[in-house]
Amino acid sequence: METKAPSNLASSQNPKSSITKSVSNDRDFLNHLEAYLAKRDGVDKLLKISRYATRIILASSLLPETLTLNRRLKSFESSVGVSRKAFRLGKFVQDLNALRNTCFDSKEDVILSIIAYGGEGLYMFIEQFVWFVKSGLIDAKHSRNLQKISAWAEFVGYIGSISLKIRDLKRINEDESRLLSTIEISISRGLKYDEEAKKIQKMKEKRLMKRLSIVQDLADGLMALADIRDGKGGFQGRF
Repeated sequence: METKAPSNLASSQNPKSSITKSVSNDRDFLNHLEAYLAKRDGVDKLLKISRYATRIILASSLLPETLTLNRRLKSFESSVGVSRKAFRLGKFVQDLNALRNTCFDSKEDVILSIIAYGGEGLYMFIEQFVWFVKSGLIDAKHSRNLQKISAWAEFVGYIGSISLKIRDLKRINEDESRLLSTIEISISRGLKYDEEAKKIQKMKEKRLMKRLSIVQDLADGLMALADIRDGKGGFQGRF
């Protein structure tokens, strides 16, 4: 019995250990919650593709306004939009975790990360209330203001996201330039450079994916801008 007393006393005199356990438990909860919510991303992306394809068909004027199929597509596009909002319940946790776990190399990274993750997180958070309005839980009079705030937050988030990805592209190009210099030195000295060549190939693939991601963010940003302007403006309407 006497041997157990010091350990109990030590734990009572060391509050840092209990604080550390509490923080780690909170982080485990958020990580588990994010993993659980991420399982819906596949369905959400399918709904997103379906909605965008429908919007393109409606905006292309391929179908006459008087055609029954045109009205059905509009109804389908609207219902898919509401369904996607339901899939965003709690999704802002992902942005909270991303912002918390990001390692910042400079003040610019801090600012851009706050803009990117903060904007998207606020957008996801507000979208929950937009869905509550659509489902009738909240008075419809709040719909316009909530949708406007949501669209602005989404647009700001895409600006931050694109800026971060452009910075990532610059880093990839710099790393590739250093590797190319190393390969040139190896060639001049008659040394092997297989590892460097593999790294460059991976960098090229990573750069391609990053560019495609930027294109997607630009397209989504234009959609958000169209929502901000309520579809007004030439290029937004066509898009």
